Amino acid sequence: MPTATPPRTHTRPCRPTWGLGLLALATLASLSACNSPDERDPLELRTLNNRADLVSGGDALVEVVLPPGADARGLRVDVGGRDLSSAFRTLPDGRVMGLLTGLANGANTVRAETDSAKPGVLVVTNAPRHGPVISGPLSQPFFCATPTQQVVNGSTPASNASGLAGAPDANCNIATEVKLYYRSTTAGCSLALPDPTAAMNPNATTVPANPAPPANACFKPYTVGSVPTDLATITTDAGVRVPYIVRLERGTTSRGIYDLAVLHNPAQAVDALNPPAAWNGKLLINFGASTGQPRRQARPATAWSGSDAQIARGYMVLQHSMLDSARNSNRVLMSETIMMMKEHIGDTLGPIRFTIGSGCSGGSINSNMAGSIQPGLLDGITTTCTYPDSESTAIEVGDCVGLVEAYQKPEWLALMAGQTQAQINARKAAINGHPDQSACHAWYNAFGTNARAGVFFPRVVANNVTGAILQQPTATNNCEMPNSAVYDPANPTATASLPRCNAWSWGESIWGRVPGSPAARDTRDNVGVQYGLKALRDGAISAEEFVTLNTIIGGTDRDATPRAARTVADVPALEIAYRAGIVASGRQLAKMAIIDMRGWDDSNITVPPGNTPGTIPIHHVWFSFGLRDRIAADAGDANNQALWRFARTGLTPPGTMATDAFLAMDQWLTALKADTTGRTLEAKVRAARPASTADFCLLPTDTTQTVKVTNAATCDADPFLRPSLSPRQVAGGPRAENVLKCQLKPLLRTDYAAGTFTDAQWARLQAVFADGVCDWSRPGVGQQAAVSPLSFAAGPGGQPLPPAPVSTTP
Repeated sequence: MPTATPPRTHTRPCRPTWGLGLLALATLASLSACNSPDERDPLELRTLNNRADLVSGGDALVEVVLPPGADARGLRVDVGGRDLSSAFRTLPDGRVMGLLTGLANGANTVRAETDSAKPGVLVVTNAPRHGPVISGPLSQPFFCATPTQQVVNGSTPASNASGLAGAPDANCNIATEVKLYYRSTTAGCSLALPDPTAAMNPNATTVPANPAPPANACFKPYTVGSVPTDLATITTDAGVRVPYIVRLERGTTSRGIYDLAVLHNPAQAVDALNPPAAWNGKLLINFGASTGQPRRQARPATAWSGSDAQIARGYMVLQHSMLDSARNSNRVLMSETIMMMKEHIGDTLGPIRFTIGSGCSGGSINSNMAGSIQPGLLDGITTTCTYPDSESTAIEVGDCVGLVEAYQKPEWLALMAGQTQAQINARKAAINGHPDQSACHAWYNAFGTNARAGVFFPRVVANNVTGAILQQPTATNNCEMPNSAVYDPANPTATASLPRCNAWSWGESIWGRVPGSPAARDTRDNVGVQYGLKALRDGAISAEEFVTLNTIIGGTDRDATPRAARTVADVPALEIAYRAGIVASGRQLAKMAIIDMRGWDDSNITVPPGNTPGTIPIHHVWFSFGLRDRIAADAGDANNQALWRFARTGLTPPGTMATDAFLAMDQWLTALKADTTGRTLEAKVRAARPASTADFCLLPTDTTQTVKVTNAATCDADPFLRPSLSPRQVAGGPRAENVLKCQLKPLLRTDYAAGTFTDAQWARLQAVFADGVCDWSRPGVGQQAAVSPLSFAAGPGGQPLPPAPVSTTP
């Protein structure tokens, strides 16, 4: 995370000049006394919760650092001609701090001086609370949530309910509200939200009734001064016993809606210099799952009330719709939102000791990518159903979509004539790299259309055995807007100026546009990929099947419409993805404590003992190992990643595993923050790792799910715990899966066993791979070390942040 304003080197404090005669001393004293404006040493101004050039929301907590020998008497603070001296006070430890409010958007000149210190000046650059700060211009159009849902109106989609009383402004800012809730002692109560609202279809013409709060809600509205008979009391991790009353703040930043929950004493007036007494200074961020880029504001997908155990220990808990992967696939914007919220917390509620991120699936993507895009935002993460990042996860999605479509083409079906379905599916499994065909089917159905840029008719695998595909009769889009209001590939000229709805267009400020086109650059590519290469070498498919498959699989165009030619990435987009840390960087992730709870979700046909088939088996074991490979390759080891494997309970950690991970991470980060040595952060993270976080697995045959097996070979021998492959790995790619576009080498017949192909087959392969095949021994096209964080304020591509602004003397 960008740090607060760095300290400036002080000049020597004013001292008397000895050895002069009395007359000379008197004359000197009359002209330039030690405390005169000419000889006072300057004070220094520092922003405390972010760099001075990355401030947002109109306020900034500032410290006045006095030079030796000076004091705060006569402190005068001016911001753009406004006197804000009264906002500052001297704390018991002698530090002088104050909250600057009402900052204008853009540059604000802050000037301060005291009777005994020369003025210091700091330029504070403020962004509005809707942003952006470093993520570049916001995508338009974007539709605000409203106090109550509104129906679709022409090109304006139906609105979601905000959970707030105020109306949104033009930038979807809504007045912040604070409410109090108390925890009930009622046994078996529900941790569901106490104020739910109904989901709103973007094309809804009627407003659905909001669901009633749970009849047995664990959290109930609290009236100040009351003592409910079922009011719980809890003991925080600091050993303080308090009534379990929660301060819930709901507001907006980054055009998203957030919930911020923390223990609260209603008799205490809280601010940055007087934090909530029961707050332990620790922050937990819950990231929402899935992925998407709808153009509608919404409430967070995760419920603050579900973090009951963490709040009770004294944690502050944050959920934010722009941190939900389903609502925001622009990961730079996501990381910026964390930065803005952490600054907001520090400016209004007090300093944060450390931050834990947590999430499953798309939530794990955001956890990892925040650590890569803006190192330091998160100190540690606990994840389940882990993916490293969205760009490289999209490799398997795209490959599976292409393969599922290819398996239904006449050329492939003709080759399969006479084979049993089991034999056909065995070939698919060998090509896909999965236990069976169901994982690619799941990718196809769940996210196969997420890259669609405009209006499309969804296609789904309707038969999980045969892979038969059914096209749906109703068109839709990924913007959550009326179809008439978005780009339509069937009518490209007339709709060219309308919004595009894939992830790259949503993040156009990051990627930029294709020259001469309204489409955004993107990273999808399969040029040179030899699908099924390992299956061919293993004898699982024939040479004819290999040649036919690679001939017919083709690719997609920028709209994700299938085509005969392979998919071609934009090289500038590839370079951006690596430089910005959007492809999760092992070097950056090595700076963060990681506990990865890896469950089984590789198939919904083949399942572990005691488990039942899931519906969308897309969270594959190999992703955790691919992430480990990246860290080890960049940092020399992956000892900052704890990997806890299980399978019997699917993706849900069994027993107390999730709680154990949270407590272990708390212990890990407490030790990390106590390390004041000069070691690198990477070394500190590894040194602070508790013994309790050692890698282990729970064998699926263990019905109690309590016996930790620490022998990796034993774990890897179990078919439900060891990693499988992806289609790209079967094609020869690395398990790290961080090569978005491969460099090519000539197609050589000597690279295959003698006699593998007939001359006719070889000629067909040459036509498919006229420019060559993937050379996996070399880095990918554009692949380079991350230099994150980057700022995209000046345009797509991004630039490294300059040195942080420092206080100067006028």
